[in-house]
Amino acid sequence: MLALLGRDHTALQAAANDLDADYEVADVTQPKMLVATIARLGPFDILVNNAGAASSQPFLKSTPQDWAAMISVNLTSTFTACHAVLPHMLAQGWGRIVNIASTAGLKGYAYTASYSAAKHGVIGLTRALAIELARTGVTVNAVCPGFTDTDLVHRATQTIAQQTGRSETDARATLARYNPQGRLVTPEEVAEAVAFLCRDAASAMTGQSIVVAGGEVT
Repeated sequence: MLALLGRDHTALQAAANDLDADYEVADVTQPKMLVATIARLGPFDILVNNAGAASSQPFLKSTPQDWAAMISVNLTSTFTACHAVLPHMLAQGWGRIVNIASTAGLKGYAYTASYSAAKHGVIGLTRALAIELARTGVTVNAVCPGFTDTDLVHRATQTIAQQTGRSETDARATLARYNPQGRLVTPEEVAEAVAFLCRDAASAMTGQSIVVAGGEVT
């Protein structure tokens, strides 16, 4: 069974219909809710931690609340979900965990200190857990997209436009230029990397950070 979790009921329902999947509204920043939802829908053989949010501001304008929010949604939720699914995976001797990190977790970007720190944390968690579980049949990997054509990037272009007075088209082009291929990554390209890591053919790959960014990070 494929199950989707998220906060947007309308989007979840549409995606679930397309994928013939079950779904449930849940806020991953609420650990008790997340654990209870996983227990109700599971057990699961594969976990993809795809929740994420980004904020952008100069570091000295960041608040403790900004920091806590980025850590909660990007890092703590990943820890919580992994903790919830692992007992079943370990009991059966097989499992796949794929954490969606970011190129920001490998190199960092200006004005995204909290987000970059959280994504570095996701990669650190991925590597540590992979070593711990190396002989169990459970693999743990991260996929690190560059700027990808998603709602998150759309919101980022709106923020850039508002703060700089430039058009959203110009802001979008600025983000695309980070990619040496001169374009935004597509969600489908990221999904293909995730799918590969979930296959038996990828059983020797664990603790890896697979970059999908057109050569931006090598």
